[in-house]
Parts: sequence; structure tokens; C-alpha cells
Amino acid sequence: MHKPSVLFVCVKNGGKSQMAAGLMRKAAGDAVEVHSAGTKPGAAVNALSAQSLLEVGVDITAETPQAIDPQLLRAVDVVVTLGREAHVDPVPGTRFENWDTDEPSQRGIDGIERMRLVRDDIAARVDQLAAQLTAPTHP
Repeated sequence: MHKPSVLFVCVKNGGKSQMAAGLMRKAAGDAVEVHSAGTKPGAAVNALSAQSLLEVGVDITAETPQAIDPQLLRAVDVVVTLGREAHVDPVPGTRFENWDTDEPSQRGIDGIERMRLVRDDIAARVDQLAAQLTAPTHP
């Protein structure tokens, strides 16, 4: 049986894509192979991103930003870019989605409050994708 796989991508791979990967691991467990990467990886995971996930039982503090592996990009079933800044050229045979995530800072919301809203927006989308990827297929 084929295990579905997903690659979450943002620019620095320190915030949104790491959050999505952590939330997918929580939502789908071992049923989905989960990866994250950045188009221009930063040096570390965003501390507020990590803190907001710890509040819901997800620990990404040991993760490190990674560049996109072209071979992995071709191998996964779904590539999800988060936000408007990360751009990945489509690969034939791979499903691409863009999640135009909530950006509370545009409404003057910053700090941990901002990150909680971002987390909750991503979590709802992850739950929906996890349900799609783990649904039994019918002939």
C-alpha cells in the first residue's frame, strides 16, 4: 500500500512550513510521510512558531531549516506552499497547492497572539489535507 507524502514549503523553513509539518505529524501520525523545506532556508526555527505549537502538544524545537531537495520534490504526492512569498516550479505528476495563510500582522496583531492565529489557520488546513490523504480509496 502506498503511503501518501507531503512537502510543506515556505521561504525560510523556520515558521509556517515547520508548523504545518509538525501539525501534520500530529494529525496523521505515521499514515503520511511528512517533509518541510524552504526556498531560501533560514538559520533556525522561529521561536514563537515553536512556542505556539508546544501549546497544542507539538514540538518542533529540534527541527532545522532545510533547502528543497529536487529529488524529494519529484517524489512526494503533494507540495503545499504556505503564504505568498514562496514559489516552487510545478513538477509533472505532483499535486501543488498554495495556502494563502492568515497574516495577523496586517491587522496589527504581533507576537505570540499572531503566531496562535497563524497556527490555528494552518491546523485547520492540515486537518483537511490529512483527512484527504488518509481517506480509504474506493474503486
